[in-house]
Amino acid sequence: MDLMEKLTILADSAKYDVACTSSGVDRAGDKTGLGSTVAAGICHAFSADGRCVSLLKVLMTNVCQYDCAYCVNRRSNDVPRAAFTPRELAELTIGFYRRNYIEGLFLSSAVLKSPDYTMEQMIRALELLRGEYRFRGYIHAKAIPGADAALVHRLGLLADRLSVNIELPSERSLAALAPDKTKRAILAPMAQVRDGVAAGRELVKYKGAPRFAPAGQSTQMIVGASPERDVDILRLTQGLYRKYQLKRVFFSAYIPVAENALLPALGTKPPLLREHRLYQADWLLRFYGFDAAEILDDAHPNLDPYLDPKCNWALNHLERFPVDVNRCEYEMLLRVPGIGVKSALRIRLARRTDRLRLEDLKKLGVVLKRAQFFITCEGYSGAVHQSRTRMASALLAPDVFAGGAQQLSLFDAPGVQQLCSQGEKPALARAAVRQEALECVAKRL
Repeated sequence: MDLMEKLTILADSAKYDVACTSSGVDRAGDKTGLGSTVAAGICHAFSADGRCVSLLKVLMTNVCQYDCAYCVNRRSNDVPRAAFTPRELAELTIGFYRRNYIEGLFLSSAVLKSPDYTMEQMIRALELLRGEYRFRGYIHAKAIPGADAALVHRLGLLADRLSVNIELPSERSLAALAPDKTKRAILAPMAQVRDGVAAGRELVKYKGAPRFAPAGQSTQMIVGASPERDVDILRLTQGLYRKYQLKRVFFSAYIPVAENALLPALGTKPPLLREHRLYQADWLLRFYGFDAAEILDDAHPNLDPYLDPKCNWALNHLERFPVDVNRCEYEMLLRVPGIGVKSALRIRLARRTDRLRLEDLKKLGVVLKRAQFFITCEGYSGAVHQSRTRMASALLAPDVFAGGAQQLSLFDAPGVQQLCSQGEKPALARAAVRQEALECVAKRL
């Protein structure tokens, strides 16, 4: 098998892993090597299936000893198999970089022979890149659960970011769908990476000391393959951030790739809207000071398809609004729909010198279409006289009614796709779903 055939197979096999970002590294180039990184990270371009095309995103091999039911590379699946040698992968990466096709490498792998053997192959490839080829660009590598701790440490000294995929939101689902993996085997390297990153910060004072995974670690969770609720996923996400200091938790809408009684049927559309809502909730956890218990609870276990999580929280706590943007605390500004982190910072800075009016807020980046119902300011007393329907229309998320909205059927409301499958015209289906949403939201006001 030639190199191009291997690349075709192994790049295609890597497309289901979405935990692919670069940030947090600040390493200048030097006269002896190729490439560099900056603190802001590498610029990305994403293809339609979610792949980042600025990184060479590839598997070391798709030959796997495990038989995870949800995975296209599982042992029992009849797909073409291939494996790079460390030299082949290193030369391919450098060749692409010199042609300006890529800016870095995202390297993962199936489990060939054993976790230790697989990690040794990955480490050898990165040693060639860093040592022989003097590559100084960004490298994101996947640690293999179950591998020896010494191998994880060696990998962390070569890569900028490490990640260990948790895959499924519960130990029960993991046992049912991925019997070769255990919760302990996944969390152990996470803890090691956390400790290694913390120790690396102490060593940075010594010039020339190697840094361990300077861009931290991330993980990926599959959504829709197992029966966990959104509240379960958010609780786990928050726990991972707090306990293991992860940079990102990625959510991947499950794409059916195999017939299995425990998995959604083939042809089931991936829950893209649900994935989107989880990312929005994740943003609230990381940047807006929300706790998972504030977003969802056992009485309301799933995210609302009609409203983004922030708007939903605001409607559930109308007693805390409206707030005076000239006087309220910064933490409360962040909870106003239509006010983001940047606009909240601008408001906090601007109100030190002047009383802000509605037109000033627009200039500061506030989305007044939503914010107007929850604020007061100089010359504006809030939306006291606004109709419920107008308010509901402004708060509804437009993505619910887009022609490509998918998997609304996961929730109580009928979805556009569902109505279309019953013979309804797309325009009428979208109008029907929107009208129902307006009525549901208006009843809450």
